[in-house]
Amino acid sequence: MLLFIIRRLGVMLLTAFALTFIVFYLTNLPPNLEKLAKSEASVRMSDEDVLKWIDNNGYSTPVLSRYGQWLGVLPGWVKTLESGEVRGRCIARGQDPAEADSFCGLMQGDWGTSTVFKIPVTDVLARSLSHTGWLMLSVMLVMVPTSLLLGVLSGMREGSRTDRVLSTVAIVTTATPEYVSGVIFIALLASATGGISPMLAEWGWIEGKTLFMGTATSAMDNITFWNFSLPVMTIALYAIGYIARMTRASMTEVMTAQYIRTARLKGVSFRQVVMRHALRNALIAPFTVIMLQFPWLLNGVVIVETLFNFKGFGWTLVQAATNNDIELLLGCSVVAVVLVLITQLISDIGYVFLNPRIRLS
Repeated sequence: MLLFIIRRLGVMLLTAFALTFIVFYLTNLPPNLEKLAKSEASVRMSDEDVLKWIDNNGYSTPVLSRYGQWLGVLPGWVKTLESGEVRGRCIARGQDPAEADSFCGLMQGDWGTSTVFKIPVTDVLARSLSHTGWLMLSVMLVMVPTSLLLGVLSGMREGSRTDRVLSTVAIVTTATPEYVSGVIFIALLASATGGISPMLAEWGWIEGKTLFMGTATSAMDNITFWNFSLPVMTIALYAIGYIARMTRASMTEVMTAQYIRTARLKGVSFRQVVMRHALRNALIAPFTVIMLQFPWLLNGVVIVETLFNFKGFGWTLVQAATNNDIELLLGCSVVAVVLVLITQLISDIGYVFLNPRIRLS
């Protein structure tokens, strides 16, 4: 097991380097640098001024060199301007160049400064990830028990009426993307002119004009059931159907196994057969699928946080991409890559513990 983990960590490290370099190369293409120069200096800059700005800010060096400086394994660039001012990657504004560090990259904890928010990238990511963390935790608490329960109930008696109803619900939810279900939830539950809110307000069942809040902005300061339910339900709805279908398929396969039939012939009750024999083996495949939902949640929060104006990781990623904030985009890519690789490692380790045959081999 230890050798397996060491090998996987080595592969993860190489994968992280490869993916971050690809993102770094794409974000540092000449058109993006020209756009950055005009957004930081002046939109009316001439081509010569753009090239001069790029050179004065260290973007004219080879991309591999800049990638090494961004990682912090190579010394930061230093350039003396025509005016005599000394600029450098590690030289802060107004700082004496002699006092600046030689290395200032990812490994030193310096992720750069956001050109949109004008604060360090680490501060932006810490704030956004704290908001998204609560959203993802709430989604998992709703998604995992609900999907497993639906899948187990559906797979226990294949072909029954319960199975057909739950399978239909799972297919419908899986076929509904977040941007559709989110709009439907807002129209039905958070609209003052449509849906059920006007009727509930007329009957005096709710105090405000809407049952739920159509925006989750206030949830960044104070999470309540009424301002946080719609984003959570929007993200969880799709995954509930998908995981439920996977759990049903796994449960159906286990229930037809020979050892289950033997247990039933010995007189073991159906409930004990399910709880003691079938459930653990049926949860092997869903466990892997659940762990893979964390990377998918990053895509889900991009849509949902933008739709509900919840300023978490997804909203920050959209702002960085829209405004060509290269440093922030790179920081978001690091977070995404690390999250995907860690969840993959946990999934592989958990799969080994759940399946003894893999552990013995």
